[in-house]
Amino acid sequence: MRIADLLKYYNNEEILSQIMGEAKDREVAIMFSKGFFGQRPGAIIYKNDIIDAVRAGALSFHMSVERWSNPMSLNSTNTKQEMDDLRVGWDLIIDIDTKFFEYAKVCAKLLCHAFEYHGIRNYGLKFSGGSGFHLAIPYESFPKKINDESVIKLFPEAAKKIADYLKAFIRKKLKEMILEMNSIEQIIEKSGKSEKELFEGPEFNPYSVVEIDAAALSSRHLIRMPYSINEKKGLVSLPIKKDELDDFDSLKALPWNIEKVIPFIDREKSDPFEANDLFMQSFDFFKRINESPAPNIKKSINYKKRDYERIPPEKYPPCIKLILKGLQDGKKRALFILINYFKSAKYSKEEIDGIIDEWNKKNPEPLKDSYIKTQIKWNLKSTEYLAPNCDNLMYYSDLGVCKKDSICEIIKNPINYHFKVYTPKKKPDLKTKKQAKKES
Repeated sequence: MRIADLLKYYNNEEILSQIMGEAKDREVAIMFSKGFFGQRPGAIIYKNDIIDAVRAGALSFHMSVERWSNPMSLNSTNTKQEMDDLRVGWDLIIDIDTKFFEYAKVCAKLLCHAFEYHGIRNYGLKFSGGSGFHLAIPYESFPKKINDESVIKLFPEAAKKIADYLKAFIRKKLKEMILEMNSIEQIIEKSGKSEKELFEGPEFNPYSVVEIDAAALSSRHLIRMPYSINEKKGLVSLPIKKDELDDFDSLKALPWNIEKVIPFIDREKSDPFEANDLFMQSFDFFKRINESPAPNIKKSINYKKRDYERIPPEKYPPCIKLILKGLQDGKKRALFILINYFKSAKYSKEEIDGIIDEWNKKNPEPLKDSYIKTQIKWNLKSTEYLAPNCDNLMYYSDLGVCKKDSICEIIKNPINYHFKVYTPKKKPDLKTKKQAKKES
């Protein structure tokens, strides 16, 4: 683009205001027309900084995911401790990267649903300016601590854990939707990959054609700023609403086609602790997949093969009994525990609906029926997971329901309590059956 066209675009007062809003407390790097970044660290303090940079040959502007007390104090020799001391927050940015625009749209929509499923209403969505999308949850919605450690210091580890959890959460549906759009033969032709590269074991791997990552590869990682022009494609990194995804095409991101200017992240609407459930379930997921299951856990996963009576209420573990009496706080976490506990114990959907409905009525401030129905629906059709392990501080201890008895001391997960207290049906003696057959 000509400098005159760039100046006309960037000199739009609404666009300048949006860029300035995101530049606050961030390191900002400028990409010039010859394909190199300007000096780092950098920052934008005044609107004229943007215009002067464009006059000097700037094409696009990139910002740090992290927010800093003084971005200009950053340098390549900062220690981790110094970085932690300078960092005053960070936003969760999920980056969807793929060659296939329609796959990116499907993936973005599923991630929006995943955010909403976890109770997050205030999140950002923008076209990257290339062929993907960025989704954002503002720092103002985060819990302040996880496992007694400040969330500010959990960058980039926490962001990576959440991205991995979200990938697992939407994987099945993403696979189904991509295969509805194209056959394997068409995907092979479009992607240029072999069938072996597209499959993980016997199943098609949707992440062989779509990448989902936290934009948190390392500290000081940058993403293209909202309303910045993509230096390669000439398209605007354009914030949009979820309900615009289906009809969105890249032509709408041409600089002269911008019809309205909206914030990428509306921090004023942020609800403190809105992202609590997402953080806790992500950390719990990470712990599960990185732990070697104890022998009693393996047995509980194979409960289908065991012949046992329905577990009566008097044989529930103490934590489940206490939760079922109703809670003042932590009801969303408790709901997650109950659904997965009773699902693991092979209760039917109707039985789970009834138990949770009765429990919710006992809560001083009941959860909304619509929220409960959504949680049950998603959890019952998701991958088989146990309730959180007993030592997960974000659940039982924080909820005040971890009142251990002698059996609790020797188990790792509430579902194991079943196999310590119930008596399996005695199987008939096979020899006796054979003798009975001969006699007949």
